[in-house]
Amino acid sequence: MKVALIVLFLVVVGLFVVVEIGLRSLFGFGNPLIYIGDEQIGYLLAPNQRTRRFGNRIEINEYSMRGNPLKKTPASSDLRVLLLGDSIANGGWWTDQTNTISTMMMRSLASSTSNYQEVEVLNASANSWGPRNELAYLEKFSNFNAQAVVLLINTDDLFATAPTSLPIGRDRNYPDSKPPLALVEVWQRYILKQQPIPEIKAVQNEAGDRVGINLEAIAKIQALTRQSNSQFLLVMTPLLREVGEPGPRDYEIIARQRLNDFTKAQQINYIDFLAIFNSTTNPQGLYHDHIHLNLQGNKFVSEVMERSLLEILAEVPLPQSY
Repeated sequence: MKVALIVLFLVVVGLFVVVEIGLRSLFGFGNPLIYIGDEQIGYLLAPNQRTRRFGNRIEINEYSMRGNPLKKTPASSDLRVLLLGDSIANGGWWTDQTNTISTMMMRSLASSTSNYQEVEVLNASANSWGPRNELAYLEKFSNFNAQAVVLLINTDDLFATAPTSLPIGRDRNYPDSKPPLALVEVWQRYILKQQPIPEIKAVQNEAGDRVGINLEAIAKIQALTRQSNSQFLLVMTPLLREVGEPGPRDYEIIARQRLNDFTKAQQINYIDFLAIFNSTTNPQGLYHDHIHLNLQGNKFVSEVMERSLLEILAEVPLPQSY
């Protein structure tokens, strides 16, 4: 009887170890990206992280960007572009480091121009950031001496609420520490019911002209960019349900028109991908889900953004070579 119990115990332990190793090596469970709160920005990806999720490599540098470590000031002969955005710019767990919009743009820009010794596209982004989060990041860290700043938003960002750190450590999608085991993460993320955060309702029900507040934040990002003699490009991708018929909902049409009028009044270089997606043969094939882009979508968007950036940067004097 004792032998049978020992054998059973060893089998259970062995199965546990196999499952734990499998969850870690195949899916990256047990090593999620963690977040930190910030009084102005709301929250950031914690700096200096590296993990793999579902086989996709993710690296976060010392400035909470998705990317490699960097020098704060580039060489005068280099081209540096700062991309600000949310999960679309970040790429999330479903996008390998080599396939993010910023990395694709960096590779393509490097091959498209011989005017610069080195090309960098920095990626300052986090899930569910809106214009006010991105403005606060720019105010805290500056634009890292980038010659161009690109703000990548989606339609929902026009209605984004004020920055808050409430989800950190309380929402399963924003952990503030590593779980002790991969099995624990699977249990917490997929089996346990998400506990509500009562205080978050006040943030979600923010009163006032939310679209106007976010347009004001975009105007401040543009102003900061101009103060540093950098170029500014605003880009907006649509939700999948906006593409084709019946198109955006009434409130979105109004917000979109406000944005169009705003960009003209502010003389902002602006790319609206709704019309561009509608002119493609299979826009649905560009999406990972209802809002995020897949590999093909990232490639498509990065190419259009690159062409626009090259046009904008052509108006800027070339760097001096030493």
